[in-house]
Amino acid sequence: MRERLPIYLGIFGVMALSNAIVPVLPSFAVGAALQSSVYAAYFLGAFLTVIPAGLLSDRVGRIPVIRAGLVTTVASGLMILALRDPLLVLAARGVEGIGAGLFVASAMSWMNTRPDHEHVSGDFMASLNLGLVTGLLGAGWLAGSFADERGGILAFTILSVLPAALVFFTRDTGSGIPVIRRDGSGVGPAIWMYLSAVVLVGATGAVTAIYPAFTGAMPSFLGVSIAAMNLSTVITVVVASRLHLRPIPTIQAAAILLAAAVLAILYTPAGFALVGALLGFIMIAQLAFLAESGLPQGVVMGSYNAASYLGMTLLPFVSGVVAERAGFLPSFALVACLAASMALVVGKSKAGHAS
Repeated sequence: MRERLPIYLGIFGVMALSNAIVPVLPSFAVGAALQSSVYAAYFLGAFLTVIPAGLLSDRVGRIPVIRAGLVTTVASGLMILALRDPLLVLAARGVEGIGAGLFVASAMSWMNTRPDHEHVSGDFMASLNLGLVTGLLGAGWLAGSFADERGGILAFTILSVLPAALVFFTRDTGSGIPVIRRDGSGVGPAIWMYLSAVVLVGATGAVTAIYPAFTGAMPSFLGVSIAAMNLSTVITVVVASRLHLRPIPTIQAAAILLAAAVLAILYTPAGFALVGALLGFIMIAQLAFLAESGLPQGVVMGSYNAASYLGMTLLPFVSGVVAERAGFLPSFALVACLAASMALVVGKSKAGHAS
């Protein structure tokens, strides 16, 4: 547990800081366009960094890249606290995304090369989602209670200092590193799994993006609904990581159920909790499959995270365009159909891989 603690605290702090700006965006930038740009700059920085970070972690080791990611995260938090010019804040958010990309890709590579990778992946993903919820709700509470819009940024920057310091005392033992397939037979199945990450992870972003306009509900109600999705993911990633389920059948079943859960959101916000719960099973199964792919885990985890970020970018955009031009029912239906189709797509991963 001693070597895992900095990693768990690190992903919690990185995710909490990334979401801490969301409730207070108007205090950092004026206008919807600039505010959305400040928000999106983080994801752009992370998307551009995760694959290079994965490659680097395979070459120089995981722990040095993890250290660089956490130090960059702390530095970006201090930059956001100090800066007042919205364009500079936007740049700082990009730096924050770079720090997240460095940390997440290398930390997940570290995780997936351990003999107990399923167990660790559950705890890691639980910490990740708990950080997202805490950052969102904690920053909003601090802003409201102390009339300080930057209180959440300050709190989670300080919190990130602890794992950034602890990781300098962590060693990468390299235990459990899988045998690398030199014939490249693991590449094809992994590509289908990346496509499933684009769609199934992206589906959660799509419903989150279009639901506010669909309901016109108060921000407090929307916040609780989205938090319920993340909290249910926290629970199911821990449960799924202890059940040792077969990856491909698990993803196939969860993809079909996810399609139904997306449509359920049209009628009840409780659908968000179901979406989050199913996502937990999906992510643990995807990570377990990729851990057994026989491919270098740095580049594998970098590619997996890039696919997830791509899905969180593309599907919300496409679903928003469809909702505006054709209506909300076709938009939700499109997301549901794409999710269900992944049951067929991941079936292609069986070739060359024991599910």
